[in-house]
Amino acid sequence: MLDNRDIEYMQLALKLAQRGIGTVEPNPAVGCVIVKNDKIIGKGWHKKFGGQHAEINAIEDCKKRGNNPEGATIYVTLEPCCHFGKTPPCTEAIIAAKPAKVVAATIDPSKHNNGKGIEQLKKAGIDVQTGVCKKEAELLNAPFMKFATTGKCWVILKWAQSIDGKMTSTSGQRWISCEKSRKDAHRLRRRVQGVLVGINTVIADDPLLTPRPSKDKKPVRIVLDSFLKTPLDCKLLTTAKKFPTLIAAGRQTIKSKSRKAKEIVDKGAELLAVPAKQGKLDLKFLLKELVNRGIAQLLVEGGAKVIISFLKEQLADEICVYIASKILGAQGNVNISESMTEVTKAAGLHYVDIKRLGDDVCINGLLKTVD
Repeated sequence: MLDNRDIEYMQLALKLAQRGIGTVEPNPAVGCVIVKNDKIIGKGWHKKFGGQHAEINAIEDCKKRGNNPEGATIYVTLEPCCHFGKTPPCTEAIIAAKPAKVVAATIDPSKHNNGKGIEQLKKAGIDVQTGVCKKEAELLNAPFMKFATTGKCWVILKWAQSIDGKMTSTSGQRWISCEKSRKDAHRLRRRVQGVLVGINTVIADDPLLTPRPSKDKKPVRIVLDSFLKTPLDCKLLTTAKKFPTLIAAGRQTIKSKSRKAKEIVDKGAELLAVPAKQGKLDLKFLLKELVNRGIAQLLVEGGAKVIISFLKEQLADEICVYIASKILGAQGNVNISESMTEVTKAAGLHYVDIKRLGDDVCINGLLKTVD
């Protein structure tokens, strides 16, 4: 039976875990709280990819405070790892700390764990309980859970629009959204291992597609370019030796434009041959190739045609839309609302978060099919 204090401590661990979002990916965000005699004696979270896990940080914090974790209860938002990766197994450190009990919100479904960590703790004589705040923990790491169980990439669609659905302005104004919204978008880039746009966005905006500040994150910059139209002097190619860049083009196009293909590769970019029909690249094939390159989370930033393509093929998991407090009317271009008529199956959002950023509104949620 669940105790209210168990829920309270696990919710604190979940809040700690959130601090790692944007720096731990593709690893899961994990938080840990150590409690003894109904008093918190240590806490920690996974701070950075490749760094110590939450449990280790919590045990170290406990000792720094002069506390002894022996006989304590450890609350952790994900089953402790039991394998050697970039760091040693957390189960070994937990067993050495001699807690009386470990409460894990949910099982880690990855092939290395999947209950094995729990079994190791039980064999060491530690009482283990799972399922406390299970739904919240799985939602927090939904991208990791999808990749661990299906091997498929988590896809986020992101765009900015005016109140009347316009994505660009004809008045020469580059940005529709406000500065706070653009700063928030960089937070999304730090979450992912790949940022994707279509060739029209490259030609129109000449984006850099890097997270700023980077916080040591360098997601692969990906362009959907069926006919190899990417300008050789665009920012993506002039910085391709500094930031990983991938140009996805049709197989036949790469053969017929071999000189342009070589020039792109010479710039430092990777060229990926993708099957295409009527000028449209096979997105399912592309996503599989991206997974093979270690991309478990992908941010799709547009333009409208690219966003619609992912929606039509039901390949998106999450949407983040920034709505600027503007009505562009005739000065607006590319009405994404009109383009949505191509999406034949209705979709809705759940687990929706709505926040105000300056004068803009950001709506973020997970996609679900609506019958």
